[in-house]
Amino acid sequence: MKILVTGVTGQLGHDVVGRLTSLGHDVLAPTRAELDITDQVKIIEYFEYNTVEAVIHCAAYTAVDKAQEETALCQNINVAATRALAKQCARLEIPLMYISTDYVFPGEGDTPYEVLDRKGPLQEYGMSKLAGEEMVRSLCKKYFIVRISWVFGINGKNFVKTVLKLADTKDKISVVDDQIGSPTYTKDLAVLLCNMITTDKYGIYHATNEGFCSFYEFANEIVRQAGKTLEITPITTAVYNSPAKRPLNSRLSKKSLDEAGFEHLPAWQDALSRFLIELGIKE
Repeated sequence: MKILVTGVTGQLGHDVVGRLTSLGHDVLAPTRAELDITDQVKIIEYFEYNTVEAVIHCAAYTAVDKAQEETALCQNINVAATRALAKQCARLEIPLMYISTDYVFPGEGDTPYEVLDRKGPLQEYGMSKLAGEEMVRSLCKKYFIVRISWVFGINGKNFVKTVLKLADTKDKISVVDDQIGSPTYTKDLAVLLCNMITTDKYGIYHATNEGFCSFYEFANEIVRQAGKTLEITPITTAVYNSPAKRPLNSRLSKKSLDEAGFEHLPAWQDALSRFLIELGIKE
């Protein structure tokens, strides 16, 4: 299968390309210099000159706090580029997989969100990703919308790498303990996505590693498994006071995976252990 993957230089795109390649697929993975997805003319030209049988759209503007100021850029990448890709997939009648986020929800309560639950993004980033979802749903018949959260992988910045760096440079840090969700290893997620794209089980899914924790609990587990020493103090989101408001409840239900017959990802603690091995921190 000839599959176009956007965002190859990002955490998820990198591992998706690696997985597809290992499975023997013909992968198109242009860098930003090779395909600027914010240029709709370039997208049209790319599909004219390349045979594409499916698209996994991993590229996104993900700087949550900066998005509050860089609204136009965020919208251009997360909405306009998605619309342009969706139009080409609709024209060719090929599947489009759009990677979305838990940030489309308002983050209320403590019950895991189902795929069709009420949306209510709290910040520009979440609004742009929800608008991207709506573009895909309105333009494409063959689509997968996959919402993920708290990703970490080898290729890029993430919470795990940040905590490890702080453990080597600081004696103590403060981490929020009232935001609850699921850490997600891009290598595990890539396995599911690359399986899903070859099926006709179109629809909306939630995909994260199993289990829930707070960022405070996540940080403590990172330090413990890495054999580091770091004093971590729990604080509330209100005290942290970031420019963009974060959802307190990022729990996502996997009922959609169950109904379609897809396997759940492993527990997040197990995923973290394997990531630390990939980083060379553990043996």
